[in-house]
Amino acid sequence: MFQPEIYRQRRATLSASLPDSLILLLGNVDSPMNYSDNIFPFIQDSSFRYYFGLNEPGLAGLIDTANDVVTLFGNEPEVADIVWTGPQPSLSERAAAAGITQSQPYTKLGEALAAAQAAGIAVQYLAPYRGETILELSKLLSTDSSKVKAGFSSALTHAVIAQREIKSAEEIAEMEKVLAITRDVHHAAMRASHATVLEHQVVGLMEGIVRSHDLQLAYPSIFSRNGEVLHNHHHHQVLQAGDLVLNDTGATSAGGYASDITRTIPVGGKFSPRQRQLYDAVLAMQTEAIAALKPGLPYLAAHKLAAKVMVKAMSKLGFFKGDADAIVESGAYAIAFPHGLGHQIGLDVHDMESLGENLVGYGEGVERSTLFGMGYLRLGKPLKAGMVITVEPGIYFIPALIDAWQAEGRHGEMINYAKFSEYKDFGGIRIEDNVLITTTGSRILGPHIARTAEEVEAVMQAA
Repeated sequence: MFQPEIYRQRRATLSASLPDSLILLLGNVDSPMNYSDNIFPFIQDSSFRYYFGLNEPGLAGLIDTANDVVTLFGNEPEVADIVWTGPQPSLSERAAAAGITQSQPYTKLGEALAAAQAAGIAVQYLAPYRGETILELSKLLSTDSSKVKAGFSSALTHAVIAQREIKSAEEIAEMEKVLAITRDVHHAAMRASHATVLEHQVVGLMEGIVRSHDLQLAYPSIFSRNGEVLHNHHHHQVLQAGDLVLNDTGATSAGGYASDITRTIPVGGKFSPRQRQLYDAVLAMQTEAIAALKPGLPYLAAHKLAAKVMVKAMSKLGFFKGDADAIVESGAYAIAFPHGLGHQIGLDVHDMESLGENLVGYGEGVERSTLFGMGYLRLGKPLKAGMVITVEPGIYFIPALIDAWQAEGRHGEMINYAKFSEYKDFGGIRIEDNVLITTTGSRILGPHIARTAEEVEAVMQAA
């Protein structure tokens, strides 16, 4: 946790945005794997953690902005609990750690909400994303569970997004701490990626490094010789000399902040000439996009810039035909780059997207594209100083996509399908870093992680 004053100030800022409001923020509860006492690693709701800091299940916060009263609701540890878990802080001690002076048993929360509703006071809450939270809100607010998701507060959601998307110095420091560990994870994976090694052996090595710091992965690792499968979570294959392995792995800091880094590794320690051509193209996509980032730039424009850089490079190799801008605007480029350039990152690896992806990533005069590929861009709106985003361009050869588009004759005047067909066995390349938007431009966060082809090869060959 940060110092209590940080959480007091965060709640004060939220209260100032929503005067005369009653705000309910529910924390998460334990989620059983297969029976109630065998649970998945606990992950707190990120908005609750942002405003209250506490990382234990079964808590709720109620912010009465009209009367400037904040109450933490939860259960006191009982002897029966302590037998299994050891001594636990009292509810008032947990409240004090979050800068709160008032706490009550969780059973009192329903009574407080019922009294507010009887007085005609609307209870504002964020859109729930877990079934347990939907059921709990249904019970607390005496409403049908089918109406809970639609009943979230738009005003509260916009206020939370506006506040959380601008990262403080403390948050940046926390993200950079976990990025130092993530660097070690990625360099270890480079050194371990030899022919005949099983993918899951490298994944186990990476997760072991994260766990050795008493941390968890921020998301299941994507480590695969089939890098053209964008979210490939299978790790059963044997690495072969000449493979490209895509490694998308990040960790979560002790304070709950995520890292999200991707590197592409040549098994055998050396990129082949055709791999190197396309690797350098992806690196140019990322380098030019990051150089363009600054406050006020719509991230959609950065995405289009990266796509244009790719089209120009691949046109020289015979993959595309015609004007680069026209190829980007038509969506033809997405045959090789079918996802968005990036997203916000913070307490969630896709920060705040549980609140509504369009609410977080669009608005401010920018609408989501309907084009295949560009429509997957999670963040399109203008950037602001203090945002942290991922920049993760890629080039992929997806046989099913190539075949489907060719059969349809889609963009035939712009795409050289014969050339794409020659690369159906290529796989995919992605390079990803976490970038802070500064007042004048941007800065890649964390220590340097081998990025250029020469740097990746050097790390591998040093092993």
